[in-house]
Amino acid sequence: MEKTITISGTKVRFKTNGAIPLRYKVQFGKDYFKEIFKMLPVAQMNKKEEELQPEDLDHIDFEVFYNMAWIMAKTADPTIPEPLEWLGQFEEFPITEIFPDLQELMMATLQSTKKKVPMSKAAAKK
Repeated sequence: MEKTITISGTKVRFKTNGAIPLRYKVQFGKDYFKEIFKMLPVAQMNKKEEELQPEDLDHIDFEVFYNMAWIMAKTADPTIPEPLEWLGQFEEFPITEIFPDLQELMMATLQSTKKKVPMSKAAAKK
């Protein structure tokens, strides 16, 4: 899945794919899925289609958010610089505006396209 978001007047591509969890682990030394689950309270608020409020930001680990943003940008464009340099190129990085778009990409990595087979049919195939 891929999205382009304008940040501080610059169009930035973000992309997720199957390599994201491993790339995240290599870059930051943390489990990608555990990091996503830290952000679930905000994701659940967003499902209600309410605008994020400043008090909602209390539930966000900003380091996780910036790391997630960078890893998705790096996946879309392997030439971007390391996280601090990349973030430093933006005059502003409006989290409340960007989060809903990035959340959609993050959640896409958790979804499966595999169809579930009822247990009885699976057992019958053995």
